[in-house]
Amino acid sequence: MKLKFLALAAVLAATCAAQAQDKWIIGQSAPLTGGNAVFGNDIRNGANAWFAVVNSRGGVQGRPVELVTLDDKNDRKTAGANAKDLLERKDLLALFGYASATLSLDAIPQATAKSVPFFAPFSGANPVRVNNPVLFTMRASYGEEMEKMLNFWTSLGFKRVSVVHYDDEVGRENLGVVVAYLKKINLAPQALALKRNAVVGKAEAEKLVSQQPQLVINTTLSGAAAALQKELVAMGRMVPTSSLSFVGADQFIKAAGTAGSGVSIAQVVPSPTSALPAVRECAKAVEALTGKPMNTTQLEACFGARVLVEGIRRAKKPVNAQTLLEALSNLGTFDLGGYKVTFAPGAQHGSKYVDLAMVTRDGRLTTQ
Repeated sequence: MKLKFLALAAVLAATCAAQAQDKWIIGQSAPLTGGNAVFGNDIRNGANAWFAVVNSRGGVQGRPVELVTLDDKNDRKTAGANAKDLLERKDLLALFGYASATLSLDAIPQATAKSVPFFAPFSGANPVRVNNPVLFTMRASYGEEMEKMLNFWTSLGFKRVSVVHYDDEVGRENLGVVVAYLKKINLAPQALALKRNAVVGKAEAEKLVSQQPQLVINTTLSGAAAALQKELVAMGRMVPTSSLSFVGADQFIKAAGTAGSGVSIAQVVPSPTSALPAVRECAKAVEALTGKPMNTTQLEACFGARVLVEGIRRAKKPVNAQTLLEALSNLGTFDLGGYKVTFAPGAQHGSKYVDLAMVTRDGRLTTQ
C-alpha cells in the first residue's frame, strides 16, 4: 500500500510540474489594495488584457501566458518579500510592471542575482535608469519628463519653483533632478517633502503657499497630489502645477475632481484615444476585459505586455529566463503599430517619448 501511495504521489507531482510548464509564468508585485490600489489594478488589467488576446490566439511558442500578481499594498518591504516568493518559482520567466521605483528597489537586486528579467517598471526615476543586464524600461526618464516641463514653464518666465516630493530615497533623487536642471539656468527650487502614504491636508498646502511659488512641480502619487490641489483651490490659490507621469493621470483626475482643472501632466505614451494602430489594438483588448474605455496606465501596461510577448516569441528554445534576457536585449527596434521601442545590449531603456497634457474643466486630458 505504501509503495502504491508513493507511486501515486510521484505521478501527481509530475503532472503538476507538467501543468506548470504548460504556461509562461510572469510575476508581478503591485498595490492591489491600499492608497494606490487603482493604479496597481490598472497596471495588472492593462497587461492581462493583452495576454488574454495572445492566449485566445493560441499563446506564444505554443503556451499561454499567465500573470501572477501579488499584492504589496504600496509597501516597499512587502514588494521585496513578494519578489523573493516569485523568484523562488522555477517556472518564472520575468518580473513585470512594478508600480514605482520605491517598490522596485529591493526586487531588482534579487532579480539580478537570479538573472531574471525585470521588465517595464512604472517609473522613470534614477534607481531604474541604471545600466543593469536584467533591467528593461519602456518609458522616458523623469529627467526627460522634467526637462520638457521646465523648458515649457521657464520659457514663459516662471522662475520661483517649488518641488513636491516624497521624503525618501527616490523622492529626494527626483528633487535632485530638478535642482540639477535649474542650476544650469542659475535658478534653485524650494521643496515640500511629504511622507509616503501619509495624509496630506491644509498644513502642507499652507507650507507650500508660504514658499510663494510661481510654479509647482509634483513628483508624488495621485492621492497626495489631489489632496494638495484641493487644499490650494479651497484657499483660493491657483498655482501653475505640472506633475510627473508617476502621478497617474486618470487616477489624479478622479481623485482631484474639479480642483484638477489646469494641472499639466507629463505623458510617456500617446493618448488612449489616439488613432495609432498600437493604441487601437490595446484599447479593444482593455475594453473586452474591463468593459470600460482604456486609460493611459492600462495603455502603458498593454504596451509592456506586447513587447514582453515579442521577447518570448523570439527566445531560443528551451525558453527560460536566460534565453528571454538574450532575446529582449537583442530586440532592436520593435514597432507596435506607430509606437516604437528599441533595446540593444547595454541600451535597455526603450523609449524617450514625452508629451505634456493639461486637465480640462470637464476632466479630460488635452495635449498642450
